[in-house]
Amino acid sequence: MTLLSIITPELGLFFWQTVIFLVTLFLLSKFAWKPIMSAMKEREDSITDALSAADKARADIEKLQATNEALLAEARKERDKILADAHKAATTMMEDAKNKATTEGTRLMEAARVSIQSEKNAALNEVKNYAATLAVEIAEKILRKELNNAEEQKKLVNEYIKEVNLN
Repeated sequence: MTLLSIITPELGLFFWQTVIFLVTLFLLSKFAWKPIMSAMKEREDSITDALSAADKARADIEKLQATNEALLAEARKERDKILADAHKAATTMMEDAKNKATTEGTRLMEAARVSIQSEKNAALNEVKNYAATLAVEIAEKILRKELNNAEEQKKLVNEYIKEVNLN
């Protein structure tokens, strides 16, 4: 046996190897090939379905994100509107309070002015009455005393003036 004879197969061996290969191929194609192909087809279909479901889920997520962004934008608008309304209401309330305070202050000042004027008039009337009473008393004293000359009258008037205390 030579090295070449070991490497080169004989015709009988080649024939039986071919027959066994064809029988194995026939058996595999008859019994194993269809289940393997159907399993591969099922796998391919499930991968395709999974990819289409993933695409659909991605599209749904994008729709939800768009919807969420729209809702957020609407909520921001509503928030800005509420803040603007609150600011406007606060400004209006402050203006109203300021106007009321101004009106009330003006009314109180006018009432105080009227009260002061009334008290001033009452005080002036009291002073006038007191001055009139004093004048009557002085005149009465002068008339009671019969004076004969002008010097005595002047002296008496000056005396009474010194006696009168205007406080």
